[in-house]
This record gives sequence, C-alpha cells and structure tokens, in this order.
Amino acid sequence: MHLIKHQIYSLFLLVYLLTSFSCSKEDPNRHLNLGNWYLQKGLLDEAIIEYREVSRLFGDNQSELTRDQFQALGKAHFKLAIAYTKKGWWNYALTEAKKSFEILPTKDSHELVALIESKIEQEINL
Repeated sequence: MHLIKHQIYSLFLLVYLLTSFSCSKEDPNRHLNLGNWYLQKGLLDEAIIEYREVSRLFGDNQSELTRDQFQALGKAHFKLAIAYTKKGWWNYALTEAKKSFEILPTKDSHELVALIESKIEQEINL
C-alpha cells in the first residue's frame, strides 16, 4: 500500500513538472506552489530551490511588480526563511525573514524575525 502511495505521488509530481515546463513563460506562482508542496513533504532542498527561483524570476526591480506579484515574492522569502530554520541555517533564515518583512510587513513576518533573532542569540550565549 505504501508503495502505491509513493507511485501516485511520483506520478503527480511528474505530471506537475511536465505541465510546468511546457509553458513558454515561467510562472513564479507555480514555483511558489511547488515549493510549498516540497516543504509540506519535508523535501527542504527542493523547496529552497523553488522559493529562490521565485525571487530570481521577479528580479531586483520590485517597483515594477503588481500587488499580487509583490505578495508572492514576500511569501517566497517567508517560506524560504522557514525552510532555512528547518535546516538549522539561522543566519540565512534571518536574512530571508527580514526580506519578507520589508516586502510584506505582516505580524507573522515580524514574529518570524524576532523568533530567529532569539534563536541566534541563544546559540551565541551557549
């Protein structure tokens, strides 16, 4: 039964990836969604790659982004920070959490920055 579930997940992922690559223009939201899926499954390295791709696709000129694009970019940095914390990469996580807060200054992103800063401070004091 476990093997069948694994095969179904693999087939789903293959179909998803094939449809993602069949479009001529890459969609950052697809990478964000795929990153979320990987993160949910505990595939941290794959999630990190997808979230970083969102940032790459939007580029450095944030003044040209629509509101939805801006929100997707902020979410990607937020989720990237979470993925880095799960790997124990606290300094990288802090950088991404701060970027997330700069883009989308929400309570969640503010709390994530504070949590990561606290964790880094604890490790320094050990």
